[in-house]
Amino acid sequence: MIKKLLPCVGEYKKQSILAPITVACEVLLEIFIPFLMAKIIDVGIKQRDVWYVVGVGALMVVMALLSLCCGALSGRFAAIASTGFAKNLRGRLFHKIQDFSFANVDRFSTASLVTRLTTDVTNTQMSYMMVIRTLVRAPFMLISATIMAVVINAKLSMVFLFAVPVLAVALAFISKTAFPLFNRMFKKYDAMNASIQENLVAIRVVKAFVRRDYENEKFEASADDVRRAQVKAEKVIICNMPIMMLVMNVCIVSVLWFGGGMVANHAGMEAGELMSFINYITQILMSLMMISMIFVTLVMSRSSMARILEMLDEEIDIRDDEADESLAVPDGSITFEDVCFSYAKDGDNLTLSHVNLQIKSGQTVGIIGGTGSAKTTLVQLIPRLYDVYSGRVLVGGHDVREYKIKTLRDAVSMVLQKNVLFSGTIRENLKWGNMQATDAEIEEACRAACADEFIRSFPDGYETDLGQGGVNVSGGQKQRLCIARALLKKPKIIILDDSTSAVDTATDSRIRAAFRENLSDTTAIIIAQRITSVMDADSIIVLNDGEIDDVGTHEELMARNKIYREVYDSQQKGAE
Repeated sequence: MIKKLLPCVGEYKKQSILAPITVACEVLLEIFIPFLMAKIIDVGIKQRDVWYVVGVGALMVVMALLSLCCGALSGRFAAIASTGFAKNLRGRLFHKIQDFSFANVDRFSTASLVTRLTTDVTNTQMSYMMVIRTLVRAPFMLISATIMAVVINAKLSMVFLFAVPVLAVALAFISKTAFPLFNRMFKKYDAMNASIQENLVAIRVVKAFVRRDYENEKFEASADDVRRAQVKAEKVIICNMPIMMLVMNVCIVSVLWFGGGMVANHAGMEAGELMSFINYITQILMSLMMISMIFVTLVMSRSSMARILEMLDEEIDIRDDEADESLAVPDGSITFEDVCFSYAKDGDNLTLSHVNLQIKSGQTVGIIGGTGSAKTTLVQLIPRLYDVYSGRVLVGGHDVREYKIKTLRDAVSMVLQKNVLFSGTIRENLKWGNMQATDAEIEEACRAACADEFIRSFPDGYETDLGQGGVNVSGGQKQRLCIARALLKKPKIIILDDSTSAVDTATDSRIRAAFRENLSDTTAIIIAQRITSVMDADSIIVLNDGEIDDVGTHEELMARNKIYREVYDSQQKGAE
C-alpha cells in the first residue's frame, strides 16, 4: 500500500530525508542530557565542585539548544515534505479522474470522489508526516534510552520486560478492531457528502417546493450516522491512552520502589543515577506512547489509503495506447456495424441491440424515440465516451478505437443533455471550444446559435460573469451558449443531445437554419423530443427499446412508421 504511494514524494525527497536525520540528531542530544544531570548530582554536588557543576550545566544548556534547533528543523522539513506529498497525491488523483471514461465515473459517486480528494488525502498526509518524523523519533528514542538505562542498571531495566508484552497485545487488539469501524465511518462520510452536494445543486428546487424542513431532517440523519460511526470507532481508539498511562505509571512506581531501595542500601546505585534512570524510563515509555499513537493514526488512515488506492488502481477501460498518432479524422461519415452495448458489460442485459447504421459526411440526421430508448447511449459511442460491447463504430471509415482519443474528440463536438457552464465570463466559457478563437469567430458562432443577441443585451456583453455553473442565465440561454461553444471547435461531426428543448420553436427554427447555412460540410446529429426539430433532416432514425425501428425522411416515416406517426399526431394535437 505504502509502496504504491511513495512515488508521490516526488521533488520533496530531500526534505523527506532531512526530516528523519534531524530528528535522530535531536534524540541523541536529548539522550545525553539525563546522563550529564546524573554527573552533576553524583560528582559535582557530591564533591562540592562548583566549576564542575557550571561546566557540565553549560554543556547541558548547549545540548538543549541544539536539540531545540534540530527539532524545529525536523518539524519544518516534515511539514514541507508532507504537504508536498499531499499536493502530488491530490494531483495524481485528479489527473486519474480526468482519464476516467464515463464507465469509470459511473462506478464512483461525485461525493465519494470529493471525500477521497480531501479528507482521505489529508489523513494520508498526516500519516506520512508521522512516518518521517515521529516514527523515526520514537523507535530511536526507545532504543537509545533503553541502552542508557541498561548501562546504568541492567537489573532494574528488567521492568520493561513486563511493560512491552502488555502494550503489544493492547495495540494488536486496537488495530484489528478499529480498522473495519473506520472503514464504515468513511462510507458514512460519503453518504453525508452526497446529501450535501445534492442539496446545494438543487437548492432552487428545494426552495420552490418548500422542502427545507425535509432536507434539514435528511442532513441531520446523515450527520448523526457519521457521528455514531465516529463514536463507535473512537471508543476503541481511546482505550490506547489509558492503557499507556497505566503501564507508564506502574513502571515508574516500580523503578522508584526498587531503585530507591538500591540507593538507600548503597546496593550499586547512586541518587543521580536513579534520577537519570527515571528520566530514561520516562523517555522509553513516552516513546512507546508515541509508537502507539502512530499505530492508531495509521490504523485510521489505512482506510483512507485503501480508498485512495482503489481510485489509483481503477483500470481505465478506454485506452488509446495502440492507436495511430498520425491518423486524422478524414470526414464526418459514421457507420454502426452490428453494434451491441451494455452498461453492465453483460450480453444478456443490452442497452443497444444489433444496430446497423450508415450516415454520410455532411448529412443532417435526426433521432426520435421514447424515454429510455437509448438515444443518448447511441451518440455517446461516436466520440468513444463508452466502448461498444460488440460490433464496430466507424468514423471517417476507421474504427473509433484506431484513433487517438484526443484526435477523435477534437473532430466531434457534443452538446450534452445536461448543459454545463463553468465559473468565469461568457468569453472564457466559449473558448473551451477553441482556445485560439478570435473575437470574430466567437461572435459568428454565437450568431449561428442565436446567442449573440442576448449576450449583447448584458451590460458587460461577452465579459459577463456567469457565476458558478452559469446561474446568471436561463436554461434556454445556457443551451445556446453550449451550442456556440461546440460550433467553435469547427468539428466534422456535431451532436445535439436534446439541446434545444429549452428554447422556443422560433429560435429552434433559426438555429436549424443557421446550421444548414454554416455547417453544410459538417455531419449533424440532432436528438429531439419535438418532431419539428428534425422533420427537415436528411434522414430520421426512430429508436425503440435500444433497436432501430426505422430510418427515413419525414414523409417516408409518416407514411410507414407507426411510432413516428403517433408521436407526430400527439404533438400536433398538443399544439392545437
